[in-house]
Amino acid sequence: MPRRLLLVNGPNLNLLGTREPEVYGTATLADVERLAADTASALGFEVRAIQSNHEGVLIDAIHAAREDCAGIVINPGGLTHTSVSLRDALTGIGLPFAEVHISDVYKREEFRRHSYLHDVAAVRVIGRGIDGYADAVRELLAQLP
Repeated sequence: MPRRLLLVNGPNLNLLGTREPEVYGTATLADVERLAADTASALGFEVRAIQSNHEGVLIDAIHAAREDCAGIVINPGGLTHTSVSLRDALTGIGLPFAEVHISDVYKREEFRRHSYLHDVAAVRVIGRGIDGYADAVRELLAQLP
């Protein structure tokens, strides 16, 4: 089994640290990537990270993960609520994945409460800030053989 996870961050997550800090905090995407990598490293895994504002780029990265990753940690951003294609990519490759959201989407606008991934994710971590990424890495790796 590969000793690598793919970390996927979707649209607008490149703005972490400056976008709505009252909702998402002041940590940057680099902080998130470092936290996930450090957490995985402590458990004997490495992380390959991607962020894109383009759905097709994310889908291509997910498809490629089947070649050399054991699982995926994904914060799909707004695509959570809209993308059947992202769901199909994740279920199509057969790797377990963790869905992460920095804010508690269930305490926000009604449209944010629906996730196309909720019923197919091996792990869901919601509303724990960026620490949720570390939790997702640990919880996902605990499920791997």
